[in-house]
Amino acid sequence: MTWLKLWPWTRDALAIGASLIAQSLFVGAAFAQQSTPNILFILADNIGYGDIGAYGGGELRGSPTPRIDQLAAEGLRLTQFLVEPSCTPSRAALMTGRYSIRSGLSLVAVAGTSISLPADEITMAEMLRDAGYATAIFGKWHLGGQIYSQPQNQGFDEFYGIPPSDTWDAFGMIRQGLQTKSVDISLENGPHIVEAKRGEPLTLVKPYTEEVRRGIDWELVDHGIDFMTRQKAAGKAFFLYLPISRTHFPNLPSKRFEGASRIGQFGDSLMEGDAIVGTVLDALKALGLEENTIVVFASDNGPDGPGASRFGADMPDMGTTGPYRGALGDVSEGAIRTAAVIRWPQMIKPRSSYAMFSIMDFFPTFARLAGGKVPSDRPIDGIDQSDLLLGKNDTGRREHLLTFVGSDLVSVRWKQFRAYFVDVGPGRSGPGGMMPMGGVGSSAAPMNGYPKVFNVESDPQEEHNIGEMYNWVLGPLLKAVEEYKTTLVRSPNPPGANMTKF
Repeated sequence: MTWLKLWPWTRDALAIGASLIAQSLFVGAAFAQQSTPNILFILADNIGYGDIGAYGGGELRGSPTPRIDQLAAEGLRLTQFLVEPSCTPSRAALMTGRYSIRSGLSLVAVAGTSISLPADEITMAEMLRDAGYATAIFGKWHLGGQIYSQPQNQGFDEFYGIPPSDTWDAFGMIRQGLQTKSVDISLENGPHIVEAKRGEPLTLVKPYTEEVRRGIDWELVDHGIDFMTRQKAAGKAFFLYLPISRTHFPNLPSKRFEGASRIGQFGDSLMEGDAIVGTVLDALKALGLEENTIVVFASDNGPDGPGASRFGADMPDMGTTGPYRGALGDVSEGAIRTAAVIRWPQMIKPRSSYAMFSIMDFFPTFARLAGGKVPSDRPIDGIDQSDLLLGKNDTGRREHLLTFVGSDLVSVRWKQFRAYFVDVGPGRSGPGGMMPMGGVGSSAAPMNGYPKVFNVESDPQEEHNIGEMYNWVLGPLLKAVEEYKTTLVRSPNPPGANMTKF
């Protein structure tokens, strides 16, 4: 990359710091605590639990991920990182530290609908900006297109990416309209790459075409490196949010990575995503910012479901959930458990942790580490996990997690047990006759008054309902539900996201 030639590898400050650390690890850690850490958050799209090498995939699946694996070896690798079932809900939970249903965002945002982040939500970017941070997002927002919902009006100083209400396959609408002879959209009137500064209206940059989609992540990388460089020069702490496209369908790799893997365009895309992470990390190191930057790599939800094959791929364009069952849009373990790694040199000891950690937990955890303020006028479902990160405890502070789809509470986790309040999807499969989940468009039908309960440790495919044998588990499971319900008395949710009930 040409930026390597432009930026000298001058590391005098870090060399001095390294010398002090060599003399005393304690002094080094204390020195790191005196300055506010930068935060670099790379959010991948639709990467499953079993895709990354550090989680059992990578080379074993024909698509090595050496840079993410290295990051995992240098940081805290979470093996029980839990998200929401799909893109918009997880991103809303990340940004607000709250269940997505509290923002009316418990379904995927679709352009032209009213699903949009409320104006009065307080985002992670707002919290960090109020704490003195420069903030930027380059990539996919997907929290609605209303003006008040757009990232430049929700705490970010800079935004560059696809339209705020769209996802990565938006460019397909022009071709699809022509194919079906239903709508004729010109290139200039179709989806565009957009940008905006804080408080300003969106500006159209260029049409978002298939060609642009293939190389969009490298544009995001260039913007991210430029942002970090400017903040380094200004001496200002930064929050850089990079929600990249890999590995969201259609996985159209750039020419450089076309055919790089052994498993088709999904593997090519995964390897390209790994290179993207490596490039940003190399830039961080070249800038001398590595030691005082919290780096997070995570995925927003599980991979695309079985049978996915798009744009003429010769293999299914999908990842793997590893040992778990489910896919993007489901409410089973494979949909909401995925990869997450957190690195902060000298502060976070490299290790693997089975502690339950929700995507909502980043908000209060970053607030604690960055000197930010958690809102006190609304329920916050995220939990401060800074003690887990810093090695003060090994178990974390979370024991349960609720899962919503639209206006419905559909599932709850307590420790290793998962209860379902609805059956989802048509048909039956598997030795236990469990009803398979059906993805984003799956149907839900009320059960007969008793939830199904599964032990996801002993039964990761969720084939054996143990609700009758382990009925005592229902007590703590339903207690978590009741605790949530009590918060609704003073802070009722807005109407649930809905596109089917009128």
